[in-house]
Parts: sequence; C-alpha cells; structure tokens
Amino acid sequence: MKIIIVGAGEIGRHLAESLSNRAHSISVIERDEALVDDLNERLDAQVIQGDAASVTTLARADVADCDLFLGLTSDDSTNLVSASIAKALGAKKTVARVRPETQAEQWLFNHQAHFDIDHLFSSERLTAVDLAKYVRNPERIAVEELGHGKIELQQVFISPHCQAVEEPIREIKLPERVRIAFIQRHGQSIVPTADEILQVGDMVTLIGEPSKLAETITFLESDPAASTEYNVVILGGGEYAFALAQMLEGSSSRVRIFERDKERCEWLTEQLQRTIVLNVDATSRKELIEEQVGEADFFIAVTGEDEDNVMMCLQAKTLGVKYPIALVQRADYADVITDHKEQLGITAAVSPRQTTSRELLRFVTSERYQQAFTLAGETEVLAFSLSAKSPLVGPTVREMSVVAGTGFVAVIRGNTAFVPIGEDTFNAGDTLYIIVTPGSKAQAVKIYGQG
Repeated sequence: MKIIIVGAGEIGRHLAESLSNRAHSISVIERDEALVDDLNERLDAQVIQGDAASVTTLARADVADCDLFLGLTSDDSTNLVSASIAKALGAKKTVARVRPETQAEQWLFNHQAHFDIDHLFSSERLTAVDLAKYVRNPERIAVEELGHGKIELQQVFISPHCQAVEEPIREIKLPERVRIAFIQRHGQSIVPTADEILQVGDMVTLIGEPSKLAETITFLESDPAASTEYNVVILGGGEYAFALAQMLEGSSSRVRIFERDKERCEWLTEQLQRTIVLNVDATSRKELIEEQVGEADFFIAVTGEDEDNVMMCLQAKTLGVKYPIALVQRADYADVITDHKEQLGITAAVSPRQTTSRELLRFVTSERYQQAFTLAGETEVLAFSLSAKSPLVGPTVREMSVVAGTGFVAVIRGNTAFVPIGEDTFNAGDTLYIIVTPGSKAQAVKIYGQG
C-alpha cells in the first residue's frame, strides 16, 4: 500500500517505523526540520518537510495515488484540513486524529461528514478505553472493545451456581443486544445457536454494551461476593485522565483525580459529574498516605512522565493498592513492564503508541477483511467493510443464511455501534464484525467478502 503519514511525533514516528518494515510505500510529512533530518536517517521512507494542509506539499507526496492517508499531528486543524484535501485530491481512505473534546462533540457537529473523512479517532480516548478495560474486568480472562468502547467483548466461566446451567440460550433472559457469541468447552470451539445449552465450566464470550455486560456476568457467575464497585484513583489530570474519568462515570465506581494544577482542577470539576477532583501533588509517598490511596482498588498513573507513572505505581502497590496501572508512552518500556509485571507488582502498562497503532493497522490491508482479534482455539473475529454489492446489504439478519460456525457480533455505523438482532439490516459502508471458527473461515471470507 501507498501510505502517507502527517506528523512525526510520538504516534506518527512509531507507526512509520512499524510500517516501513512491512513492504509498504511510506511517505511522512513533517514541518520540523530537525525531525525530518532524524527520520531521513532512521526510516526507509520518503520524508517531506512542509505544511500538510498545503496542496503543493500533498502533491509532492503523490497524494492522488495514496491508498491510506493518516493525519496524526497533535493539532486538530492540520489533521482535519489535510485529510479533507487529500480525500478531494484522490486519496482512497483518510483518517484523522482529533482531541477527545472534538470527538465528544460529534453529536453536535459531524466533523467526519463535514470534512469528508473516513475515520476520526482520539488517541487519548483509545488509550482510556484500554485503561477502562482493567477497571471493568480486572480478573477475568479477556476484554476487547469495538467502536471506541461502545461495544465490549468479555469472557467468563460458567459457575456451578449459575441459574442458567442446563438451559438453552433462547430461554436465558439476557439484556437487550447482549449475546453469547462464543463458547469454549473442553477444547471445542462453539459459535452457539439459540438451542445451545450452557454447561458448568464453559468459557463463555459475551458481547454487548459495557454497562449491560456487568449485570450479565454477575448473573452467570452467581457470586454474591463479587462486586463491580471499585475505588479508583487517577494520578494526573490531563487528557488521558479526563477521557478515562468520563468512561468510568457510567459505572458504579468511585473515582478521584489527583492534579497539582489548580486551574486544571477547576476545569475538570466543571466537566465531570461524579468524579472527585483534588488539587494535590500526589507524586510523593507522604501525599499518597494522607489521601489514603492504600484503600483504593485501582491506582492509574497517567501523568506526562513515564518514570513518575511507574514509580508512583510501585509506591501505591506497597501501600496496598491491588491494581496499579501505568501509562507509559514508550512502547518498548511498556513491553518490559508487561513482561515483568509479576515481579514489579504492576498490573499493566498501557502505551498510547501501541494502542493507536493497533487501531490504525486495521486499515493497512488489501484483503477483503481485517482481523480484529483472536480468541481461544484459533477462533477469530473478522471485520468486513460492506459495499453496496455485498449480499449482506438489504435482507434482515433473520432472513440471511449464516455460514455454519460463524456469527454476527457487532456493527459499526458511523459514530454508532450495536450488536445486531434478527430484524436489523446492514447498510453499505457498515463495518460488520463476524466471529469465525477455524473450519468456517474460508467459507465465511468467500461468502461475506463478496462485493
């Protein structure tokens, strides 16, 4: 693919380095002369110094022949305008990075439609989704998200105390648009029909809105001691903290933000409804003790300094916090911490660079589908972009002939996401996520990838 990346900051550079080793034709546009010189030494790519919002600069990068255009600077205007111009000049697919506030305003003004851009994302919100996974599901097997966290996939073992044991799925009263999408049973991979009967020990994969999944998991586990009410402390009040607090406000957790800047505290207090914002410098053990951080279930450090985040997580762990989580910008540092999390006592290290790269790499394909993630037994969730010629566009889900061993699990339509049910129909432009077992993949790609 021919890929143009605008911006050689942390995210743009990380992605460019990843893609330059994958036989793609990469061009990077960057204003800063020093960054351009550095990239020319490090990358096997065309590096252009200039303003990406300039038609002349885009023409130098051959934007008309571009398969994928990525606006990844820290400035919304540059990303939106450059991606819009690139689309008008012939770029096949355009993606722009925006601030969390801009993405949150989509219900008031549709920037994506106005600028004719295929996809908008916020790296801060993507990272917050990754962080929120641990809070919503700290001990369970796996959590994945779709549609920027609007839909989640969670896994749980069926308890001997579960009231749904030995009942067919059709008789289980699940919340609206929550589905049992996959069952792993004694090494067997099952995409269940409505007649499938749950058994003790089944590893069940659920998909639905995060708030609805919590009550479903409690029902399936039937553990009265289980609780989803957590005491969460967020260190730092920047964009990552704001996006994370917004997501957690929809849960029953108690959330506190520690931020040293008074003006930022006032802004956060105005924007957040149920989060307690404290104007304290919590980068010392003394402050942590005074604020009784040891009583927290989660301590999530999201300051702008990797070292502070890691060190404060270690401090929090010694005070009694069960789940310390660090935001670590450098992907290699995050990998080291993750590899040694048991020795360090840090639950997870989340890297915005890695999170954003995963989001963007799904656009880097010439296949008729993209792999979203893999489950047990080599079962996969694949994403299909539906065209007007797709046989899936038109009929209701109930009217379709579904390939055995597959199931429709989620639809992304613009800024909305939902789990499809019988009376739903699919539109051209939808992204449809389908779960496929190994034996059904070839047939699924052949049928669902038409058009």
